[in-house]
Amino acid sequence: MSFDYNTQRKRMSLPEYGRNVLKMIEHIKTIKDPEERNQAAKTIIQIMGNLNPNLGGVTDYRHKLWDHLMIIADFDLNVDSPYPAPDRSKLDAKPNKVPYHNGNIKYAHYGHIVPALIEAAVAMEDGEEKDYLTTLILNQMKKDYLTWNKAQVADDLIIRDLMDMSGNRLRVPENFKMPDIRELLAPPKSKTQSRYQGRPQDKYQSRSNKPGKKKHKNGY
Repeated sequence: MSFDYNTQRKRMSLPEYGRNVLKMIEHIKTIKDPEERNQAAKTIIQIMGNLNPNLGGVTDYRHKLWDHLMIIADFDLNVDSPYPAPDRSKLDAKPNKVPYHNGNIKYAHYGHIVPALIEAAVAMEDGEEKDYLTTLILNQMKKDYLTWNKAQVADDLIIRDLMDMSGNRLRVPENFKMPDIRELLAPPKSKTQSRYQGRPQDKYQSRSNKPGKKKHKNGY
């Protein structure tokens, strides 16, 4: 007894329509009468629309169904389609190669944004804005370094990297202190957590002590 596996069958161009649709299309190719063949093609179009309702939201979805009919038929179907057949050469054409920037990055763990920020800071005039941007860059560099190596990070190493990447054109602002690792990695606190830091019952006690709330004589 031999089994009929899908891997042994003819390859389907659009498998979402199922193999039964492929068999129907192959069948109408054998119909000799043109009128009967055209009517059979219209019936298959209706079936394909029911099997693929997602096309209902596509502009001129019936045009899309007729294109799919010709693709499944491998462009070998003589029917009077209300639309021109799709261009097979465009379907077989390979997509254009997506350009990718392969520039060498000396400090890959800082990515492309940090060098761009450094160049922007270098172009600025000396002053508070330049110093502020430099502090932001140092903070970002430490965050990026921690995502690459959480085991150890030295502040003087981050500063040396900044000097090297800027060609010694940037200086660390006076009285600047690098943020602690815990500050950079700590998750943001929700408003509820920041308001009620003490015992859980304090949250409910604060609600009961709102001004204007009357108390009964027995104290409740």
